[in-house]
Amino acid sequence: MSTGKIIVITAPSGSGKTTLVKRLLDSCPHLAFSISACTRKPRHGEQHGKDYYFYEEDAFKELIEKDAFVEWEMVYTGKYYGTLKNELQRIWDAGKSPLVDIDVQGALAIRDKYPDICKTIFIEAPSLHVLRERLRARGTETEHSLEERVSKAKLELTFAPRFDHIIINEHLDKATEELIDVVEKFTGC
Repeated sequence: MSTGKIIVITAPSGSGKTTLVKRLLDSCPHLAFSISACTRKPRHGEQHGKDYYFYEEDAFKELIEKDAFVEWEMVYTGKYYGTLKNELQRIWDAGKSPLVDIDVQGALAIRDKYPDICKTIFIEAPSLHVLRERLRARGTETEHSLEERVSKAKLELTFAPRFDHIIINEHLDKATEELIDVVEKFTGC
């Protein structure tokens, strides 16, 4: 397996990770987004091989048996997510570095497998209060689901010190500049 560098980004819900990842990809043409595999059904407009690699549960388990994943986990009963080795290779073969947008556990698993070529970055909101308000502003959460997300964020924040770099997303432009700087220094581009 030919390898280059890997950028792994994680964050609690409401930290602004999706916006920062989009800005990073727009600014760094040497990166390519790593498409995750999953067993959930595609949402309206999602395409296999573009948004996710969608698999039936049996096919996903077969890939696990074949050691096709860098990391995988069952997030909910019967709902598996993972990063395929051949997806990373596809990006390396294109002469780029994979950008993996993943949860905390998956991020640390990738770093454990590729410690010399992986940079892990944890994005966080300036406070739990700000995170809660960002989630509330989305208008997609009930009070119960909002508190579940905040509770999960508290747990995820305990993992932040294990990451190579932590970016506090208080001011989007400043956080974007910091993220681009960290990635460019690591990848040499």
